[in-house]
Amino acid sequence: MHPFEVLADAARRRMIEVLAEGEQPAGAIVDLVRSEFGISQPAVSQHLRVLREHGFATVRAEGPRRIYALDPAGPAAAEAALARLRAPWAQRFDAPGTEIARGKRTRAAARASTTQAAPPRPAHHHRKDAS
Repeated sequence: MHPFEVLADAARRRMIEVLAEGEQPAGAIVDLVRSEFGISQPAVSQHLRVLREHGFATVRAEGPRRIYALDPAGPAAAEAALARLRAPWAQRFDAPGTEIARGKRTRAAARASTTQAAPPRPAHHHRKDAS
């Protein structure tokens, strides 16, 4: 499953938000998601399984409880996928800036060569006509 598919589900995104705040027992996650989304405990468990299997969550046993934590590998995979999508756009957005800078350099060079090559202008004196 692609990281975007994992993130496509609102309940899974909410679980990731909760896990980003720190470890959570499975029961607390189930209670929260059931109350916010109105889905069954088995459906929440299925979402947790998807998060585990696709690198977004880890689980460890603590006695009879299961403690979930955010696995940074999942968000990193999503960020890498986004970076691949942004790469062509970044180059396109950089191009106008490069062209603008090149144009400024060209105009500055043209002004510099014009002022160096042009002979000095004679000063014009205005005479008052004696009337």
